[in-house]
Amino acid sequence: MTRTQIQLPDLLYKQAKQLANVREISLAELVRNGLEYMLRVSAPIQEPSKEWQLPAPRKLGSLDPFKDEQWRADLYCGEVAEESVGYSVKRKKGQLK
Repeated sequence: MTRTQIQLPDLLYKQAKQLANVREISLAELVRNGLEYMLRVSAPIQEPSKEWQLPAPRKLGSLDPFKDEQWRADLYCGEVAEESVGYSVKRKKGQLK
């Protein structure tokens, strides 16, 4: 048998200790019973596959955003900054806005 330590919130410890006393078993037995129960009712652990593969792409049909070759332009609603437009911010000396 393996010894281990666990940390429990004070209220949970108090309730577990009371239940163990009512059932006339040790706290360790109560914890073991609880873990065995959780392992029985939980979904089985699946073995990881040996080699990960990229999932197959889904068919998006009319919802496919990339079927239109102009999707980049549509992303910006046709508003693209021109190279000749210069952007400047006028600040007074010492202002950090």
